[in-house]
Amino acid sequence: MLSVERFDIAGREVWIGVVHSEKIQGITFSLEREQFERNVKRLTGFLERRSVGVDIEPAKSRYPSLVRDVILGRVENFDVLGELSFEGLTPFERRVYEWLTKNVKRGSVITYGNLAKAVGTSPRAIGGAMKRNPYPIVVPCHRVVAHDGIGYYTPRLEEKMFLLEIEGVKGWTSSRHT
Repeated sequence: MLSVERFDIAGREVWIGVVHSEKIQGITFSLEREQFERNVKRLTGFLERRSVGVDIEPAKSRYPSLVRDVILGRVENFDVLGELSFEGLTPFERRVYEWLTKNVKRGSVITYGNLAKAVGTSPRAIGGAMKRNPYPIVVPCHRVVAHDGIGYYTPRLEEKMFLLEIEGVKGWTSSRHT
């Protein structure tokens, strides 16, 4: 099923979509409706390539509101881990996502290199795992930054900056870091 809601967060329109069955299979969001629609296609394509049975029949659920509450800091990221299906992930991706979600709290960041050291891999492997993250916001890939700047974000850097600003990590969104 696909649950979609639009919220006003920090004066911005935020579209949140959650693909789910018994648990959350994937999350997407955007600050623009057209980009959101592209994101839904990207997410469902990713899940299907990973052999996750995806049904995008529209359905109401509490999941978009739960994701919104994570954005707003009403719910801790790690409190939502049990809601994620982890379907289609490699053991490496799951290990990275769980470590990140449990250890890098709201209002803080970690570099690709430091996250790589923490889980025993390379910064490049961490970058790939962040790019493939099907649970953005809950698995806070936006909190992973380059040693010399904000780094990248799929699909758009504007969303990473928005999330970090809401969390009070403004130093990483200033022009000297981007």
